[in-house]
Amino acid sequence: MVINLTDNACMQIREMMKEESADAVLRFGVRGGGCSGLSYSLGFDYEINNELDTVEEINGIPVAIFSQDIPVIEGTTIDFKQNMMGGGFSIDNPNAVLSCGCGSSFRTKENVGTPGDC
Repeated sequence: MVINLTDNACMQIREMMKEESADAVLRFGVRGGGCSGLSYSLGFDYEINNELDTVEEINGIPVAIFSQDIPVIEGTTIDFKQNMMGGGFSIDNPNAVLSCGCGSSFRTKENVGTPGDC
């Protein structure tokens, strides 16, 4: 598996998928931007491009990842944490060498020299 979903993340995603259409998949990846150079993208998608996407099923949840993002996110664990202020997804990426306080922006050793600072 490219990424891991904790039991808490799976429960939350399944609950959220109830409000989506039956052909929804969870899409996870990265995009340029954020204060550290890269930021995570997590949401639902309805279109899979077999030439550009890798799709795997994790605990019954279909997950689509742009194949070009795999080297940056391979081994990442997505969790869902609940606290008194509500809940949210947390992302633990072993490829990130620098993360920002916001928790959604990071750098890898390949993009350490890019502009942006926490």
